[in-house]
Amino acid sequence: MGAMANFRKSIIFSVLFFYSMLLVKTLSSSPPSSNLQILTAERRIDLTSHIVRVYLTLKVENTGEAPAAEVLLAFSPAQFDHLALVKAAAAVGKKKKKTYLPLEVNPSDHPDAPNGTKYYSISLLKPLGKAESITLEILYMLTHSLEPFPAEISQSESQLVYYHDSAVILSPYHIKQQASMVKTPTSKVESFTRVEPTDRSGTELRYGPYEDRHPYSYSPVIIHLENNNAFAVVEELEREIEISHWGSIQVTEHYKLAHAGARHRGIFSRVEYQSRPSISGVSSFKHLLAELPPRVHSVYYRDDIGNISSSRLRTNSKKSELLIEPRYPLFGGWKATFIIGYGVPLQDFLFESDGGSRYLNYTFGCPLSETVVDKLTIKVVLPEGSKNPSAKAPFTVEQSMETKYSYLDVIGRTVVVLEKKNVVPEHNVPFQVISVPNFIEWLMPF
Repeated sequence: MGAMANFRKSIIFSVLFFYSMLLVKTLSSSPPSSNLQILTAERRIDLTSHIVRVYLTLKVENTGEAPAAEVLLAFSPAQFDHLALVKAAAAVGKKKKKTYLPLEVNPSDHPDAPNGTKYYSISLLKPLGKAESITLEILYMLTHSLEPFPAEISQSESQLVYYHDSAVILSPYHIKQQASMVKTPTSKVESFTRVEPTDRSGTELRYGPYEDRHPYSYSPVIIHLENNNAFAVVEELEREIEISHWGSIQVTEHYKLAHAGARHRGIFSRVEYQSRPSISGVSSFKHLLAELPPRVHSVYYRDDIGNISSSRLRTNSKKSELLIEPRYPLFGGWKATFIIGYGVPLQDFLFESDGGSRYLNYTFGCPLSETVVDKLTIKVVLPEGSKNPSAKAPFTVEQSMETKYSYLDVIGRTVVVLEKKNVVPEHNVPFQVISVPNFIEWLMPF
């Protein structure tokens, strides 16, 4: 009997131990139970471009005893896959004296999140104490999130797209009061999902206000709207920035451009396109604006055939603008490849640090305005003999090294390669490449 009792005790102990370990694992891998709540939330969704920009204003309060060092942003799996950028800032002060302090934002992994929810974590400058509140200003951008419907249109038809989202804000926190505003390019909206209260006026669609929504509340909506803006997508862009010993930087950019909107159906009539520009090919685009650095020289624009003369360059002390026209207007599904090249003075972008090293300070991203770059590769070609190069960018990029041989090179030139996918105009910020020069470089002028 004693042996049987001990056996039963061991079985019970094993079962209790198993469930206790399972509970610990569940609690540690699931989204943390938060003592935060959102007092007010305002969301503004801008659909006036093919890049969706969402602005969030959140007033967050700590209702618990323990300080809170981070705030989580929740995204549906579909939106998370199309995120290009997430930025956050803390609002300090009131009205005209209000300032914004940038906050660090990083992806946060919670495998057991409900319905596959994905997260970004906003790190606060200082922990939020009990009963304290903070106002956060958030911007996130979505690419390839407007679905053309119909998927094919003729030359004379306008482009209609679907936008999918939720009428209420997806959040791991309880939201006491919230509202969402959707800005459309025109007042032509074919249909939209109603989640009362819903109101529409002109080019603005308003959802809410809604009160006391529980964590992870979700009310799917579909908006079918007209959007004839240029759906310009650079499928692949390779930028080569070559630093010369002799006072110049040569930049060469190879583009693979596509119109990512509704595919063109039927034949293309050049006569109709030129004689009726207001109704024929309204969703196409025939020119793009490239913003180049000031003091550019030796600018060229060509493709595999040769030089393309349909471009105009305007320069001033602050910037240079190159208006380019492909050889033909781009309709949905059409593509074009071309090269833009130019030179800039070395002293405008190459500097010497206090430690004796030199660094290049140049702009990341794509010069073409309001375009998405699916894959961007930047190659910085350093002078021969440069040592221990490294790159710094304000966001995550893939880095690698390679060697390039040019005229009269002996050991080859070190090339710093930076790669990033899903690039938007807001990525056009300075980055730095730092290198220790060799003895010969010290004798060379900037």
